[in-house]
Amino acid sequence: MIGTFTLGLLLALPSQVFAAAEPNTQVVAGSRHYAATPVPDRIVASPAADPSRGFAVAWRTDGSVQAPLLEIALAGDSPAVEGIRQIRATTRALQTENGSSHHHRADVEGLQPDTLYVYRVQGNGSWSAWNQLRTLASAEQPLTLLYFGDTQNKNVSHVSRVVRAAQKVAPEARMSLFAGDLVSGGDNMDDSEWGEWFAAAGWLAQETLVAPAIGNHEYFEEFEDTPQERRVLGRHWPVTFALPGNGASAAPQTSYWFDAQGVRVAVLDGTSALDLGTAKAQAQWLDKVLAANPQPWTVVLLHQPFYSPREGRENTALRDELLPVVRRHKVDLVLQGHDHTYGRRGEGQAATPQYVVTVAGPKQYRLSDEARKTMAPVAEDTQLFQVLRIDPQHLRYEARTVTGRLYDAFELRRDASGGKQRVELTDGRITPRDCPRAQTAKGRADRCWE
Repeated sequence: MIGTFTLGLLLALPSQVFAAAEPNTQVVAGSRHYAATPVPDRIVASPAADPSRGFAVAWRTDGSVQAPLLEIALAGDSPAVEGIRQIRATTRALQTENGSSHHHRADVEGLQPDTLYVYRVQGNGSWSAWNQLRTLASAEQPLTLLYFGDTQNKNVSHVSRVVRAAQKVAPEARMSLFAGDLVSGGDNMDDSEWGEWFAAAGWLAQETLVAPAIGNHEYFEEFEDTPQERRVLGRHWPVTFALPGNGASAAPQTSYWFDAQGVRVAVLDGTSALDLGTAKAQAQWLDKVLAANPQPWTVVLLHQPFYSPREGRENTALRDELLPVVRRHKVDLVLQGHDHTYGRRGEGQAATPQYVVTVAGPKQYRLSDEARKTMAPVAEDTQLFQVLRIDPQHLRYEARTVTGRLYDAFELRRDASGGKQRVELTDGRITPRDCPRAQTAKGRADRCWE
């Protein structure tokens, strides 16, 4: 037992004494803690193109389960669930460091808007919990979304509290957007990293609709350090999320769009655009998606930013091919990650687009001098989540720290002619945050925290 005097000494020691770099996961070497079992896990719901009428669910079991069922019914106050509808899933196999697993997908269609349902998914002799999920409503109804930047590292130990904090601030949120690099990967513990991401996400993945962009860490380098080196889509991505499948032909598994209560959301694959030459094809697809947009608001979600707040990153193909489409269609918000800092900027004095880069995870970079000149506010050394509250006339954006403090806020307002104004909301914001450390625990001066 630690005595009072000893505890006082420990608390008085400088923080650097405890600054040893943490492991990326809490899984002990050699453990298969996240191996698949007959019991369903990694359950995640994602939007259909029209999430007021449907959604899709992905989940995982061990190899003993083939084409299981999803059951869905109207939610009621009794434990006697009645009027159950059954949907047969499709199944794909995956082999990882944790052994073999089967990943299942069920598409649920023909639902009623703004209606609370319960659903559960089947394993081998077992079922998941009954999960409650409300379909989205019409464009006239207000909507709350959550938006998270890169989670990537130390999901259980550090990201989990960001997710919990977001749910406490916005318990009414119907959807969660993630800007890519959900895991780090490439360490022969990819499956355990995904296990920790789901552990961190908790009920958020099952009871809100999760719409992720893919990041560069969801790819891997095949034939690394050889002349044949190339970027290849990681094996987890296609089986982990049940996405709409309406994306660009050049990036069919990693780009998509959907409408959400007056908001058209288009999700791009920045890694494919930059490294696999699909920028032009994605731009042509995005142009068509936005040209046909009947919604009053537009959001584009992608991993790599058009304007990078980190030194030395110039995503030229994004700016050359995709940025003109964003500008032409007057996109309202561009939500991004990748650079592990916070920064927001617009296009001169125009109300839109507003470009946001943010980070939810603990890996923290440093801001470039250019970012400090062109973005406001900016932040280092800060884990954040974002809340978007939207109705036909207003889009309110808030960025909050993991402790719930307001860091950034503005509101876009539509006038009678369809024009938009941006109003900065400064009341209650905390002062800007900079990195207080000269280097990380591993001695890196180009980062603030590992």
